[in-house]
Amino acid sequence: MTCSLSSPAADMASKAQTAPSWKTFVFYILISFLTSFSVFTVLRGASKARVDKICTKVETPTMYYTGESDSKKTPRGTTSTIEGELVILLWTWPFGQRFPLDQCARIHGISGCTFTVDRSWYSRADAVILHHRDVCSSKTQLPQEPRPFNQRWVWFNLESPRHSPNLHFMDNLINLTLNYRRDSDIFSPYGLVERTKSPQDFRIPNKTKLVAWAVSNWDPTLTRVAYYNQLKNHLNIDMYGGRNRPLPPGKTISTISQYKFYLAFENSLNQDYITEKLWHNSLLSGTLPVVLGPTRENYELFLPSDAFIHVNDFPSAKELAAYLHFLDANDEQYGRYFEWRKRLQPIGYTDWTIHYCKACQALRQQLNYKTIPSIAKWYK
Repeated sequence: MTCSLSSPAADMASKAQTAPSWKTFVFYILISFLTSFSVFTVLRGASKARVDKICTKVETPTMYYTGESDSKKTPRGTTSTIEGELVILLWTWPFGQRFPLDQCARIHGISGCTFTVDRSWYSRADAVILHHRDVCSSKTQLPQEPRPFNQRWVWFNLESPRHSPNLHFMDNLINLTLNYRRDSDIFSPYGLVERTKSPQDFRIPNKTKLVAWAVSNWDPTLTRVAYYNQLKNHLNIDMYGGRNRPLPPGKTISTISQYKFYLAFENSLNQDYITEKLWHNSLLSGTLPVVLGPTRENYELFLPSDAFIHVNDFPSAKELAAYLHFLDANDEQYGRYFEWRKRLQPIGYTDWTIHYCKACQALRQQLNYKTIPSIAKWYK
């Protein structure tokens, strides 16, 4: 006969073997917390690294002015002040790139503003232009002194929403937007078309090659890269920039003009985001652009419908490639895509001056004072 032990001590021993103790439970909770915290830290660090990579880390811009601060003196890097003109302070040079500040009247016929990059003029400035990518790392990159009465802050940005972090920094600070979007306060696109005074005899540059694409930002997660990976299976594409074929400075137009087609693929698919890839690289080169970006209808707000080929016109990359091969073999059909250039000419803006001159013009015309609660809600 086998005897079995049954006692409170035995029951406790049995439960100890089958159920975890409170210490074990606390240990599991602690491990879970540490694991979650580690994952959060890594993700937060990755996000910060992306912002740091995008935003310029400049607390104080490089100035032409190097002398003492004296409100009665005109600093170097400032256009000479004329009574009645608006004083516009560039809080930073955009991406650190300098350019003449006194060209608005001569080049664009816009006058009435004095531009400066000297921050000692902050208290005298009628407006301050903030280039987003130079002030998006930290709020300390924004003006820290109290804003003078009626001074207007202009948010300037030509990058897509994807590449414009920390928009919330601008909440309740901005009075006017200067942007490529048609619904911005100061509309300043990458390019436009102008009607010619008389019919033009536009001649298509001599073509010896088929398709080119110049790309420096190679991100496999982008739509344009995914589409290229499909298209290259049916079409030979010459790649320039980055790790591809070199594209020497000043040789973009002469190089791309040899090709019948240029892939004007944008890095972001956003409203009105139509950049120099179309205006400068393709149209000014006399090459037929194949575009990937906003919708065809959006492109047609900027240029004629027969000035480009949109990837969305075709069910697949294979069918697009077949159409490009067809045009390559049919000069008459290819030439029809350039008929519009007899009456219109493309203008591609490749310098910063025009954007600041447009700000001058708008600031003189727009007298109403307003404050934008959130740039982020609009810019998406």
